[in-house]
Amino acid sequence: MSKRIFFPLLLLVASIQGCSSSSQQQFQAASHNNAKMGNLVLAEPAPVNIRSQMALARLTDILSRVEVPDNQKAEFLYQRGVLYDSVGLSGMAQYDFNRALRLNPNMAEAHNFMGIHYTQNMDFIQAYDEFDATLDIDPEHDFAFLNRGIALYYGGRPELAVKDLSSFYQKDKSDPYRALWAFIAEKAINEKAALEKLREVRGYLSDQNWATTLVDFYLGEVSESQVLSDLMSGVTNQKQLTDKLCEAYFYLGKYHADKDQKGIAANYFKLALSTNVYSFVEHRYARLELELMRERTYQEEDIVAN
Repeated sequence: MSKRIFFPLLLLVASIQGCSSSSQQQFQAASHNNAKMGNLVLAEPAPVNIRSQMALARLTDILSRVEVPDNQKAEFLYQRGVLYDSVGLSGMAQYDFNRALRLNPNMAEAHNFMGIHYTQNMDFIQAYDEFDATLDIDPEHDFAFLNRGIALYYGGRPELAVKDLSSFYQKDKSDPYRALWAFIAEKAINEKAALEKLREVRGYLSDQNWATTLVDFYLGEVSESQVLSDLMSGVTNQKQLTDKLCEAYFYLGKYHADKDQKGIAANYFKLALSTNVYSFVEHRYARLELELMRERTYQEEDIVAN
């Protein structure tokens, strides 16, 4: 698809170092800091899927009008919960997952989703319990290792997080996202060793997956601007662009957050949230990253005040 089609949907801003003083002032006024953010690419937020809305209406109608066995009702509630989750209605999703589990406690996927929501709400102990339940029911549940590893990482248990995230990576050594999450957890323990490990696994990663560029960025092999340029490669529609931007901005935000560059990191996390790709791991935890940044800022201010 030609660039002409994308032009109305994109705002391409030159790097801060290369733009005019008036553009720089506008950016600084908007961001309230002196962050330098490379090439900024903005896409339309993902719209709410019409089919999802119709499916929600149908499931709600069935659940309110038709008497079905408990197991089937649990499945309908779970399916509606997934749909609520996909459109950003997390409270309603959790309510349906809870109802489904009361009717059928052996639903591994429902436990997994509950664990994700508990992690987003920073209820880490409950999140661990839900992921443990998922793996008790289905020991081969691939993404329960990812999700529990992420919960352990944000819950301040990086050593345990590394075990889960390394197990998740071992199941597909060509996946750059798996390598990145293992690296993020390992970095919380030993940054030098984590970088050495990431460099070691780089050779196994698929160059066909654009996110391998993110790994190269973390390794210092490519620039921030190059990451944002590379994600445009192969994009043929707005959804692909929005999905890639959600991913890119989260990992760029994480990079800057770990370097204590709070202004830049916060902007990137907000950009990830602006995509509305609610089901992506990157969207889910961009808000959590912002909340954790605010908490740390308040704590630092309290220390200075005292």
